[in-house]
Order: sequence, then structure tokens, then C-alpha cells
Amino acid sequence: MQTGKTVLDRVRTIGYEVIFMKEGKEKRIIPDEFGKSFLNGEFSTIYQQTSKDFKQLVILEQFIELGESFNLEVKQYNLEMSNRLGKHIEQFLWLDNEREKAISVAFDEDYTIQSLLLAPFVSYPESDNRYTENTYIMPIKEEWFVFWGGTNQFINYHYVYETQRYAYDLVIMKDGQSYRDAPTKNENYYAFNKEIVAPFDGEVVKVIEGVKDNVPGEMDESQPEGNCVVIRHPNNEYSMLAHLKQNSILVKVGDHVQQGQVIGLCGNSGNSSEPHLHFQVMDSFDYYTGKSIRIQLEGSSEPIQGEVVRPYN
Repeated sequence: MQTGKTVLDRVRTIGYEVIFMKEGKEKRIIPDEFGKSFLNGEFSTIYQQTSKDFKQLVILEQFIELGESFNLEVKQYNLEMSNRLGKHIEQFLWLDNEREKAISVAFDEDYTIQSLLLAPFVSYPESDNRYTENTYIMPIKEEWFVFWGGTNQFINYHYVYETQRYAYDLVIMKDGQSYRDAPTKNENYYAFNKEIVAPFDGEVVKVIEGVKDNVPGEMDESQPEGNCVVIRHPNNEYSMLAHLKQNSILVKVGDHVQQGQVIGLCGNSGNSSEPHLHFQVMDSFDYYTGKSIRIQLEGSSEPIQGEVVRPYN
């Protein structure tokens, strides 16, 4: 339900320049060669291509030790996917031959490594194969950007949590940024005040309103969903629209809403670091105990992190 939560995200946002000289020539590992270079133990070269902040978190000796340990019993790394994060960053996900280990690495346009994460590759095939019975629309009225979304933890931090596994976090991006001018005011974010609509016909069963919108960069963990609306749909499916703007909700418990009906405005309430929409479908109105369900969307689309979503016509 938040943006900018992890070390990966914080590192990802930092720009820098590093030139590694070897025998008088510039040495750069390009994305397509990363998996092979990592398996071949070219850790010093990779490390020199990382950010200053990454180097403050991990020294070269630690990185080499981590890399050597991670490579044990790995025969090869295969590129699983790549996706664009904003205007200048592209993220690549490499998996080992057993699909048990993953390397997530993000390069900028100069092949500078903005983030690098080594972790087990976790999957939940049983729930991955269960889709909603209803077909939903994205609850938006214009073009939005998928900040978090997909079926692995590297493109969707919600994925490891059963209650949020198939949730989407959406923002509006222009020229690679989610805000204009200074990022210190909610009003400067393109998503703030945008209309949010019902993703399918149903009955409103829960409304939380009156939660103050956060100052960007701050979060209210005591009320993680912030201002939100939960709608009960046919087939015992429930959608949740969270982090809405204070005092902007237009519906109340017991109201019947139609797909596409405006229910409130995007805000920055709850466990949210910037204005965005959290959207998920679950099997209970109680999002603390219910299970998230993979969303079947109109048009057979299933967007992931880095992709643009538009209203379905």
C-alpha cells in the first residue's frame, strides 16, 4: 500500500556517475551480459558500476562474498523479464537454471547500476492460477502508471503478503516523474485529486474517511489503508480502493454503485508516501484476514510494473 518503502527503492532513485578504468579503457557491463558476468565472478567490475549509496551499504569484500555464495550450484542465469521504471531506468530480472534464485538489477541510460538485489525467487502457483470470476476495469478515468504490480516480489512488493498479493499501486507519470516542481506538496503530484471509480457493480460495505493526507515522504502506519472504500461484488468478491483523499468519498455503506461510477478522489492517506491508488480484489471485506485474488481485467490485459494503464472503453 505504499511507495518508496524498501532499500531497493531508495537506491533506485539516486543518480550518479562512475567510470571504471582497466588497462586504460572504460569497462562497462551492459544489461544483456549481466547474468553471464555475475556468474563468471566479475564482481569488482559490477561493484564499480554501482552507486555511491550502494557502496556505503556494502563494501567490495562483502559484495564479492555475497556473490560467490549466491553463485553456488548455479549453472546459468536466464533473463526472465525487463521493464522500464520511469524515463531513464530499466530493470532486469535474472533467474538461475532452477528458478530458485533471482537477481534484480536496474540500469540507467548510461549503464550505471541504480539498484541490485539478490534474493530467493518465491512463487505461489496455486493462488497465481486463481483469477477473479468477475471481470473488472481499472478504477481510473485517464492514463496511469503501474508503480507496483505483477506476480513476483521484484515488481510487486505486495506479492509476498497473501492479503495483498495481487494488488496494484498506481501513480500518474509525466516525463518520468510523478510530480511537478517540488515533491513536498500533495498538490504537486499528478495523481492527487484525480477521480477514482468503481471497478465493477456492487454494494459498498465499508468506508473509512476523515484520515488526514500525509505530507509526502511521511506515512501513517496506524491506519495503513487510509481513507478507503470496500465494495462487495457478485461471487463473494470484494474490491478495495485505498489511500483516498480526506473528505472526498462520495458513497456510503449500503450504496449500490455501478461500474465506472466516481466514488472519491486519489489522496495520500494511510501507509502511503506519495499520492497514489492502491487497488485490490479479495475474498473477504476484511482486508486484514482475506486473501487477495488475481484480477481478471476487461480486455484480457494484465499490466505489470512499468506499464501504462488506461480506462477501458
